[in-house]
Amino acid sequence: MQFDSFKSIMEYAIQKEIDAAEFYEEVSEKEKFSGAKETFKSFAAEERKHEELLRGFTAENMEHYKVEKVPDLKRSDYLVDLEYTPGMSYADILRLAMKREEKAHSFYSDFAAAAAEPAHKKLFEVLAQEEAKHKLKLETFLDDYLAEMGD
Repeated sequence: MQFDSFKSIMEYAIQKEIDAAEFYEEVSEKEKFSGAKETFKSFAAEERKHEELLRGFTAENMEHYKVEKVPDLKRSDYLVDLEYTPGMSYADILRLAMKREEKAHSFYSDFAAAAAEPAHKKLFEVLAQEEAKHKLKLETFLDDYLAEMGD
C-alpha cells in the first residue's frame, strides 16, 4: 500500500486500530470461553488506547515513552491467514489474533524504519512494541492452552 503523506499513514493506522478493537470486542461478545472474554475485552481496550495515541500524537507526547525489545516466539510466522467465524475454536481464534498482531507489528516496524522525523519514528516504534506485546501474550496463551489440552 502506498501512502502520500504522514496524514494518510495516520488515518490508515487509526482505522486499523479501530478494526482491531472491533475484532476483539466481537470475539469477547460472541465467544463463550471461560476467562477469554475478559482477555479479549482488555485487548480491545488496548487497541482503543493505540487509536487515542494516534489521534493525539504530538512530538512532546512521545518523550515519555520507552522502546524496549519484546521477545518474539515466532509462532505466527508459520500460520496461514484465517478469517473469523463465530464458533471457531479458541485455539484458532488465538492463531487468528496472533497473525493480526504480527501484521500490525510489521506495519508499524516498516514505518518506523522509513520515518525521517524522530517523533514519527518513535511513535511507530512504540506502536510496533505494543503490537509485539500483544502477539507475545497471544502466543503464550496458545502454548498454555495447547499444553492443557495435551498437545
